[in-house]
Amino acid sequence: MTLPPAGRATAEAPANIAFVKYWGASDLERALPVNPSISMTLSRCVSRTTVDFDPTAGGDQVRLRVRDGEPPVDPGEAFARRVRAHLEALRRRFGLPAGAGRFLVETGNSFPAAAGLASSASGFAALAAATAAALGRHPGPRELSSLARLSGSGSATRSALGGYVEWPAPGGEPEDPCAGQLAAATHWDLRDVIAVVETGAKEVPSLAGHRVAATSPHFERRQAELPRRLAAVRGAIAERDLGRLGATIEEEAIELHVVAMTSRPAIFYWAPATLGVLAAVRALRRDGVEAWSTMDAGANVHVITSAAHEPAVARRLREVEGVRDLILDQVGDGPVVDGELVGSEG
Repeated sequence: MTLPPAGRATAEAPANIAFVKYWGASDLERALPVNPSISMTLSRCVSRTTVDFDPTAGGDQVRLRVRDGEPPVDPGEAFARRVRAHLEALRRRFGLPAGAGRFLVETGNSFPAAAGLASSASGFAALAAATAAALGRHPGPRELSSLARLSGSGSATRSALGGYVEWPAPGGEPEDPCAGQLAAATHWDLRDVIAVVETGAKEVPSLAGHRVAATSPHFERRQAELPRRLAAVRGAIAERDLGRLGATIEEEAIELHVVAMTSRPAIFYWAPATLGVLAAVRALRRDGVEAWSTMDAGANVHVITSAAHEPAVARRLREVEGVRDLILDQVGDGPVVDGELVGSEG
C-alpha cells in the first residue's frame, strides 16, 4: 500500500485530576474499566510532543526533553517500549502495515513525570494527537480519546477532552469506550492547588495497582458506592456546588487509597507530608476556606478550591513541612495540535 507522505505535528495535552477514580479494569491490556470515572482537565500541567513521520525510513525513535533549551535524551527502554507499542497500535487503527515508516517522537512535560500527577494521561493523549496529525488525520475529541486509550492508559482517554469529562461516555461502544464532555471549562472556574511532596517516580506504577485492585476486601464495597458518587459529582458540576463536589471527591480519594493499601500485595502511595497536607486542608475548612483534597495513585495532593480562595490555600500549603513545590493549576480546554484547540465538544 502507499504510505502517507512525510508529516510533522506538535501537540500539547494536559493532565487531568480524577474526581471519581479509574481503579481496576475488566481488561487491563485494552484499558476497559470496571467503572466510569469523572475528571477535570487541567491547564498548566501539560505534555508537549512532536512527531515526525518519514515513510521512507524505518525504526521508530523516542527522545525525552528534560529541560527547555537542552538537547533531548534517551528516555530509557521501559518508557520507549510503551511509546513504540502505542505507535504500533495507532498504525493498526489507521490501516498501516506493522512497522511501516518511521516515527521520530520528542516529548517532555511541564511537571514531574510518573509521580502520580497523570503524566501518562497527558503524554499518551499528546502522542495520539501528534501522531494522527503527522499522518494527516484530524480526529475529533471523542475519536482522539479512543486513540489515546490504545496506549493502555485509561486516564489518557479523559485527557483528550477539555473541561469536565466522563469516561466511558454514556451510550458509547463497550468495546471501544471513549470519553465525553460533561461541561466545558468555561462552565465552572475551579482551581487545583497541587502540593508536590514527591517528584520522583512512584515505587508502584498505576498499571500494577490496577492488576491487584480486586484483591482488596474493600474493592466490591467501593464499587457499590460508586453509582451514588458518580451521580453526586455529575450533579455538583451541573449546579456548580463546590461543597457537594468536595465532600464526594475527598471520600472517593480516601477510599481508593484504602483499596490500594489493602490489596494483595498492599500498596502504600502516601508519604508523611501527604498526611500533613490533608490535615492542613481540614484546618482550612474549619477556618471557612473552600478547600477539598483528592489524590490519584501517588503521594501528591490536589486541593480543589475556588478562584477566590486559591491564594489562601496556597499560603497555607506552603507552610506544610515536606511540601517541595506548589503548582497552581485550573480547569482547562484540552489538547492543542499545531496551535489549534481540539479538546472541546462545544
